[in-house]
Amino acid sequence: MIPLHDPAVRGFASDNAAGMHPEVLAALSSANGGHVVSYGGDPYTLALQESLRGHFGPDVVSAVVLTGTGANVTALQALTQRWESVLSSDQAHVLHDEAGGLEHVGGTKVIALPTRDGLVDPADVERAVSVADSLMRAPVGALTLTQSTELGTAYSLEHLGDLVAVAHRLGVRVHVDGARLSNAAVSLGVGLGETTTALGVDAVSLGGTKNGGGFAEVVVVRDAATAPGLARLVKPSMQQSSKTRFVSAQLLALFGTDLWQRTAATANAAAARLAAAVTATGVVLTRPVQANAVFAELPAAVAARAAARIPFHVWDPEYSEKGVEVRLVASFDTTDGDVEDFAAVLTEELARD
Repeated sequence: MIPLHDPAVRGFASDNAAGMHPEVLAALSSANGGHVVSYGGDPYTLALQESLRGHFGPDVVSAVVLTGTGANVTALQALTQRWESVLSSDQAHVLHDEAGGLEHVGGTKVIALPTRDGLVDPADVERAVSVADSLMRAPVGALTLTQSTELGTAYSLEHLGDLVAVAHRLGVRVHVDGARLSNAAVSLGVGLGETTTALGVDAVSLGGTKNGGGFAEVVVVRDAATAPGLARLVKPSMQQSSKTRFVSAQLLALFGTDLWQRTAATANAAAARLAAAVTATGVVLTRPVQANAVFAELPAAVAARAAARIPFHVWDPEYSEKGVEVRLVASFDTTDGDVEDFAAVLTEELARD
């Protein structure tokens, strides 16, 4: 098939824009051919389950799904009762960027908590649970946190541990949206389980798509008793693939080896170089750079011209009187040349302003 896109076009709009890692593509090819059991009974899915136990603990159960939104919706349904609500940060993907998926599919109310740089404070969790403790409100059943956050920051182990402790004391289960969990774990210098289940996190949406996969997501739950309905929810949530082996093969390539670390480390290092290049032009960063995303303030006209040349995302078009807040996301395949090209474009456009 002739490519319908220009492979020379590269940018920082999202790690979703990157292609698939060659090792993941090779895993897909290896999983092809012959006939195997469908709907998750294949050897790739079984091997993935064992690999995930190595990361998250011997008692974890998992469910392979197709999308990040599907992982979040499935996991949060499994953790809550129909009448309960879910707390999230005011920046959460589940709140802003999933088209009301949890409300639409799960019928579950999402309550936003204030954040600083995308991070939730334990005191705000306690306050929200107390306010919702009424027959006139939807009591809180789960707290969902994003690691790394939508603003490119990463919860420390201490911060996450405090949040889990408060939530559990209040009878609230904890879910981590781990679309970029690999980036956070590498940034913190820990394993995937050390920043989740080892701290008491009840369920994780473990993402592979943003880290070298193509359609690779899996829900991981601390033990079978934590979410007994997990397996039953995948199909009605429209996340069950009949040819599950092809999703599992991607995840196995990432998490059955050290590929998840290598791809995340490459993206994080590229973001650090990008941050240095941006600040060298005199541009001010607006958030700490703790994973693979860089946030900065640019004059609106400069942002528009630069993004037309090298794609990136305007995060907040009304950030300040001086300009807009932009987001630049590095990927597993971001090169030094990509960073240098962007720095050159930014320098040129700033000079024109």
